[in-house]
Amino acid sequence: MEPFSVALAPERLWQAINPLTWTQSGGQVGLINIALGQTARPDIERTVLNEVGSYGRQIGRIGDALEVLIRHFETKDLPQAERDALTILMGQLAEVRKVKARERDG
Repeated sequence: MEPFSVALAPERLWQAINPLTWTQSGGQVGLINIALGQTARPDIERTVLNEVGSYGRQIGRIGDALEVLIRHFETKDLPQAERDALTILMGQLAEVRKVKARERDG
């Protein structure tokens, strides 16, 4: 006598997390959807993501470079709103560093 079995889920579960490889024929895929827009060369976009770094890593590098420039930039002649914008950015970059350190050390 064969054992009783019921398949309640697929044998293999996987999810594509690179949005450039998703194929979508319309409708909502998840709770939150991000429209990446059109690119003339999706092949180059994929290569950059695979070989250079994720969007998060690229934005992080830009933030690091901006922080260096801001530290060497005299802000006293800027209007208060622009100084505030730089202060807020520096605060966010500091928070990102804290999260990275916590995750790395935790």
